[in-house]
Amino acid sequence: MHDDRSLVESRLKRVLEERIRPAVYPESVPLAVGIWTAPDEPVPVAEGLAAPRTPIAVGTEWGAPWGTSWLTVSGTVPPEWAGRTVEALIDLGFDANMPGFQCEGLVYRPDGTPVKGLNPRNQWVRIAAPAVGGEQVLLHIEAASNPVVLDYHPFLPTELGEKETAGDKPQYRLERMELAVFDETVWQLVIDLEVLGELMAELPVEGARRWEILRAVERALDTVDLQDVNGTAAKARSELVGVLASPAEPSAHLISAVGHAHIDSAWLWPLRETVRKVARTTANMTALLEDEPEFVYTMSQAQQYAWIKEHRPEVYARVKKAVAEGRFVPAGGMWVESDTNMPSSEAMARQFVHGKRFFLDEFGVENEEAWLPDTFGFAGGLPQIIKAAGSKWLLTQKISWSQINSFPHHTFLWEGIDGTRIFTHFPPVDTYNCSMQGREIAHAVRNFKDKGRARHSIAPTGWGDGGGGTTREMVAKAARLRDLEGSARVTWERPAEFFAKAEAEYPDPPVWVGELYLELHRATLTSQARTKQGNRASENLLREAELWSAAAAVRLGTPYPYQELDRIWKTVLLHQFHDILPGSSIAWVHREAERTYAAVAEELNGIIDRAQRALAGTGEGTVVFNAAPHARGSVPAGGAAPEAGAGAGCTVTDRPGGGYVLDNGLLRVAVDERGLAVSVLDLRSGRETLAPGRAANLLQIHPDFPNMWDAWDVDSFYRNTVTDLTDADAVEIATDTPHLVSVRVTRSFGSSRAVQTLTLAAGEARLDLGTEVDWHETEKFLKASYPLDLRTDSYASETQFGHLNRPTHTNTSWEAAKFEACNHRFVHLEEPGWGVALVTASTYGHDVTRAVRPEDGGTTTTVRVSLLRAPRFPDPHTDQGLHRFRHALVPGADIGDAVREGYRISLPERRVTGTADVTPLVTLDDDAVVVSAVKLADDESGDVVVRLYEAHGGRARTRLTPAFEHGPVRTCDLLERPVGDVEPVDGHVELHLRPFQLLTLRFTRA
Repeated sequence: MHDDRSLVESRLKRVLEERIRPAVYPESVPLAVGIWTAPDEPVPVAEGLAAPRTPIAVGTEWGAPWGTSWLTVSGTVPPEWAGRTVEALIDLGFDANMPGFQCEGLVYRPDGTPVKGLNPRNQWVRIAAPAVGGEQVLLHIEAASNPVVLDYHPFLPTELGEKETAGDKPQYRLERMELAVFDETVWQLVIDLEVLGELMAELPVEGARRWEILRAVERALDTVDLQDVNGTAAKARSELVGVLASPAEPSAHLISAVGHAHIDSAWLWPLRETVRKVARTTANMTALLEDEPEFVYTMSQAQQYAWIKEHRPEVYARVKKAVAEGRFVPAGGMWVESDTNMPSSEAMARQFVHGKRFFLDEFGVENEEAWLPDTFGFAGGLPQIIKAAGSKWLLTQKISWSQINSFPHHTFLWEGIDGTRIFTHFPPVDTYNCSMQGREIAHAVRNFKDKGRARHSIAPTGWGDGGGGTTREMVAKAARLRDLEGSARVTWERPAEFFAKAEAEYPDPPVWVGELYLELHRATLTSQARTKQGNRASENLLREAELWSAAAAVRLGTPYPYQELDRIWKTVLLHQFHDILPGSSIAWVHREAERTYAAVAEELNGIIDRAQRALAGTGEGTVVFNAAPHARGSVPAGGAAPEAGAGAGCTVTDRPGGGYVLDNGLLRVAVDERGLAVSVLDLRSGRETLAPGRAANLLQIHPDFPNMWDAWDVDSFYRNTVTDLTDADAVEIATDTPHLVSVRVTRSFGSSRAVQTLTLAAGEARLDLGTEVDWHETEKFLKASYPLDLRTDSYASETQFGHLNRPTHTNTSWEAAKFEACNHRFVHLEEPGWGVALVTASTYGHDVTRAVRPEDGGTTTTVRVSLLRAPRFPDPHTDQGLHRFRHALVPGADIGDAVREGYRISLPERRVTGTADVTPLVTLDDDAVVVSAVKLADDESGDVVVRLYEAHGGRARTRLTPAFEHGPVRTCDLLERPVGDVEPVDGHVELHLRPFQLLTLRFTRA
């Protein structure tokens, strides 16, 4: 057999590019174009339609960064085109290699009805099929000149990510603006040849099928008259009928294709632009659904539906109609596709509460799948949350991005920290932007790791991020791949249909236990510290606002702020999107987030203040409110009491050799002349906390220039170079009272300055650590180090509704890959009988390492918290300016102490004028069981909802006592829907919880 396959393949490529594809539009006439540019932000549709136009010619530059221009195109269908299909071709200056990352447009009819989106891979608008000739064409285009931030060299610093610094240079040049005849036969030939050519390239050379396709393609190319493609296309297609009709093998892999456009709710564009991206894409997809009866489209993120409902009601009406028909499928049941590592327990739960409730209220749709294709790793508490929300499946793709270890399964059961298992699928196509190319389909088949046990996978198909979603070309390719020899079988299916089939065929899949750690994007735990602090503060304030408002409503009958809390929760949940909270968006997004968090804090503090003032009563005393789930001295958990006198017993004295010694009878802390803690002695046990010869609260700075993805990544080699910041400008006593002592340390380094404060309070076995940094470094990584005299193989790190254990060693590549990890409020390390907790108010990233000391053979286990970074892309000014952090070192801590101190540092006491005792609405008699929320039911019935969980990792029996009159008590899912009854005994609710179990109770009130 003569091996001329490369000649045929090269010939196919050239003939397609130079002759056949251009013949799809064999005739065209120009359109007249007029333009009006909005002076600032986008304007309402009616205003854009009515604005005066100025003529503009093809080839003219247009569009300042982040600007909006309204174009009007007009023309007449030539009479000689009668009986033919006519389309408008509108090229705003697209780069077809970058769908979703540049200019976009939404086409309107003169009456304001949206038609479809315009994108680099989707530049056509159907005018008539068939035309009668002489039709007048008038279309309006809302065109967004979003700048290209992620270019072919994507990691160069750019000022384009902030409107104020982006300048006004035009970003694009108008290209093709024409009416054209659309030759569907030629278009179908293009699809035939693309599908066969792509399949042929993936088949083995020695196989007969590849050669069968090659000869058919060769015959088709011989048949095409390159001077008359349109006249010979049908005959060329006839040469391909046989190879396209040959059915797939019975054992062929089965791919459920689902239309999809992953749209980041903010990333390289601000939130306001996402509103328009969603409108353009959904307009596109509802139009495609009307044209393609087998096509199914899915969209997640309830927030995005809510946006188009508010801002583009005419598009939303089309979406609702398609949802009702079962063609447009709401997926995921979350408010946004959030980060899952950093959101708190309640915030992660509320992502599902608000997402699922929106889909239920708007569409009557109950999601059973979580849909998180692009999230940067998955916390071990998530399976329980998914199940508690009434769902049972999870889809993600991102773990395939891991740098070091290849995940061993594509379909498996994921077991969370409490033992809950969720049926999980990673699409082996390894993309959430599948375009139905042969190499993608072949990769899915080769890559699928569960061969022989399962044969189903899913392929989310379409261009995301404003790329326009699924194209008609993708649908046409899928039709040919439905049953084609040599290929997987491709069928359009809803996610639930795929999961049901995949679960049925694989009744005993493998189990993966613990977090799904992404071996990439680890720096997202630290980048943009203000965004992360705003999130943590908002979560804490929401807890307080619900708790005290519920107490005031139940005790005093004051109105509960249902609508305000609902709105604020949705704002906070939006900002947990996986490119906002992780710090990987442009400057515009994070500056706006900072302003939003400030407004959220002001409103929530007002709600809290009103409730507390009502509860505190009258009089000139001081009432202390404790929102934490554990008692503080005489103040009960979730309650308030008149302020007691401050404790005493603190001293600060000079240290021989320089520095100071702080002592409160529980801890004795030595701070040397460098301002470093060189001893933290637990006076109760006589145990030294710090490793001999090592210093704690040591700031360390590293160079930070990852190989890719500046704001996202920190690579392991950053540890090769470190500078200890040991020089002090000043070490001085800041506070010296019987109930509080502190030492303040001032340091200068590079272009920055740090002020560290070490504090002991009377009666507290905790060293409080405040760090203020005026940060002006570039491409640096700042950490604070705590070397502990402990030997342990693992440590505990708080996550949603519990904690998980990570190794301190690097026996395997899986362990070595976790060199930067996430915690919420604490990490805890323990030898039998004695441990240490490091608790934090607002940081997430950390690392834990251990080393054997050559001088004495002991083990030093070092915990370092990540404070600040300074990447230059996509925000060249990331984290510049003033930051404040709070941590605490807790010697002698067991896991219960770690939980308690973590909540205390996050939920400080509040003092309000008054004299009343405020009894908690509910009390528990076991500190291992933590209340995560006390609120009134979202349905405004007045019922009290209490969510709690076992926090220590063991079995717990506790008695819950409500302090209010109530009727029946029921267990509920996260959406507060009853799932079971509870019978109180003598006014108490007896609870038996397994390790880390979360439970929601609903107390009925008349």
